[in-house]
Amino acid sequence: QVQLVESGGGLVQAGGSLRLSCAASRRTISRYAMAWFRQAPGEEREFVAAIRWSGGITYYADSAEGRFTISRDNAKNTAHLQMNSLKPEDTAAYYCAAADPHPSYDSDYSSTTPYDYWGPGTQVTVSS
Repeated sequence: QVQLVESGGGLVQAGGSLRLSCAASRRTISRYAMAWFRQAPGEEREFVAAIRWSGGITYYADSAEGRFTISRDNAKNTAHLQMNSLKPEDTAAYYCAAADPHPSYDSDYSSTTPYDYWGPGTQVTVSS
């Protein structure tokens, strides 16, 4: 099984940036689809971004498009989420997830269902 651990969360002012990292262990993630989801208190877990195994194809939620960038380094068994122009509404716990096999359809990447492995999460708080 893959074990995922997120890092890089913290407190930042609106307009600032954070870079989240997801470190995988026990198994290489090179063939896994990787994704980031987030969950605010009292809310459902929502999709943020996903990336295919090769890194060539990415998917973003409308709220993340143009501000966030997902990337991966298969050699280092890591995935990242660069978040710029942060807003108070981005405040949430952010979770890294991995899926193997890849979701069958593009629309499936934004669902939690295909993802078998999840990290414990890292908190991001954006102050106004």
